Amino acid sequence: MSQRIVIDPITRIEGHLRVEADIQDGKVVNAYSSGTMVRLLEEILRGRDPRDAWAFVGRVCGVCTSTHSLTSVRAVEDALKITVPPNAELVRNIMFAVLYMHDHVVHFYHLHALDWVDIVNALQADPKKTAEIAQSISNYPKSSVGHFSDLKKRIKKFVDSGQLGIFANGYWGHSAYKLPPEINLIGVSHYLDALEWQKEIVKVQAIFGGKNPHPNYLVGGMACSIGLNDAAGINAERLAYVHQLLKDAKKFIEQVYIPDLLAIASFYKDWGAIGGGLGNFLSYGDLPTNGYADKSSFKFPSGVILNKDISKIHEVDLSDEGHVQEFVNNSWYDYSGGNEVGLHPWKGETKLNYDGPQPPYDNLDFNKAYSFLKTPRWKGHAMEVGPLARMVIGYAKGIPEYKEVVDSTLAKLEVPVTALFSTLGRTAARGLESILVADWALEFYDELIANIKNGDIRMANTEKFEPSTWDASCKGVGYAEAPRGALGHWIVIENQKIKNYQLVVPTTWNASPRDPKGQVSAYESALLDTPIADPENPVEILRTVHSFDPCMACSVHLYDEEGKHISQTKVV
Repeated sequence: MSQRIVIDPITRIEGHLRVEADIQDGKVVNAYSSGTMVRLLEEILRGRDPRDAWAFVGRVCGVCTSTHSLTSVRAVEDALKITVPPNAELVRNIMFAVLYMHDHVVHFYHLHALDWVDIVNALQADPKKTAEIAQSISNYPKSSVGHFSDLKKRIKKFVDSGQLGIFANGYWGHSAYKLPPEINLIGVSHYLDALEWQKEIVKVQAIFGGKNPHPNYLVGGMACSIGLNDAAGINAERLAYVHQLLKDAKKFIEQVYIPDLLAIASFYKDWGAIGGGLGNFLSYGDLPTNGYADKSSFKFPSGVILNKDISKIHEVDLSDEGHVQEFVNNSWYDYSGGNEVGLHPWKGETKLNYDGPQPPYDNLDFNKAYSFLKTPRWKGHAMEVGPLARMVIGYAKGIPEYKEVVDSTLAKLEVPVTALFSTLGRTAARGLESILVADWALEFYDELIANIKNGDIRMANTEKFEPSTWDASCKGVGYAEAPRGALGHWIVIENQKIKNYQLVVPTTWNASPRDPKGQVSAYESALLDTPIADPENPVEILRTVHSFDPCMACSVHLYDEEGKHISQTKVV
């Protein structure tokens, strides 16, 4: 006999996500993922100036801030055939790398760690033993006996108050928690340290982009000027500050994030065989080192892996209408040509047709539409996107830095390469690419400084910025590897205005409903066979869902262009 459990909303994510799962004999036998906010941003962009699109799409989400703006200007530049100056590309890469480091650290500590770390159990820790463990795995300075003694007192006072705040609804004491008290105390300590650190690293975005979140971008380059002696520009002092922030970020990743990741993972090796999911991986590629047109120069390589076969990498062409299509057969949208067909984003439609239950409700009807997410497919295949996809594709391509970081980590944990295809592997992949990105950020910085020293201070190409120079009709695609995975923006421009604009975002790939063939997507697939110790407290489901770091705000949107509610959900 199966039991249906519902988690709504899934917390510690961006946006609104509902998961329903059938449990039988202590395992998940079926799962359904539903985005419960409506998506209409594409309609807001119709008829607007393409040069302004970045400012609108940048507000999709404040978590992976700047990613949509970057992807948008790339889409417009592709349509108008604009090449940006090298310095602008480098500044974009630095801002992108900063976003990665910030996003991955915040995800690990503030969104995902509490699935593995028992906050209350940290009260049982011996501060002396905790300090010994911390000092044995890292030379991070905040690892003294006194530090952990003081922290333990703070936690006790916090727990005794009965007001746990953001920790109030945790599954503390759950049998699925395996960490000893000392590792839990280290985790709590670094959770707090990461809160302080993340305020610093985002300053790089503010220096180059004017503010954070939602820094400024510009079609044709970047909206900042380099002037080493200019008080109002990117001067020598600001560049030196950026350098220091990048070095500090690398140090925090190496001394705090990675040691914690390895320490926690060593107690949860069984999760190296849970949550693997589809086995199909997609990466668009990103971080150009020889211009955006040269995909072979990307630090993040592009490609597709099917059925975990790392011996063959398939090519990705986002302009080919046979590669990427979106379906709406199980979504609350309609296509004018029928809901069983798939549309390439250049021909995409976003027409709302909500016929689902009015909240509050018990269960969704999965024989009909059950999500505000569309269902993207690559050549008909459901795909997983994100850090695991990028690391597996880089590893499969034999890129030395990927091979080195993956093989060394597998050796430290004493797990086989197949452990990558799991919830544990997905979580570890974020840390591993943080190591790579921290190094790349400094490479980009050094190259930028070298260009400036050689007299190149160009930051924008405005040759085609005026609409009078554009073709009457054109289209383009911009893509990026957002922290959560493959992100694409497709734009059609007619008579100098946006005729169509479609976003296919990472969480749409991962969290979408079933397609016309009945194929499940990454979330629904990864949850199958997950062991559930207590259906009333399904922390195991959260572990796998959080390993993807859902961003429903990117996938779906709540308001129409007049600011009116389309739908409203009440959680009871």
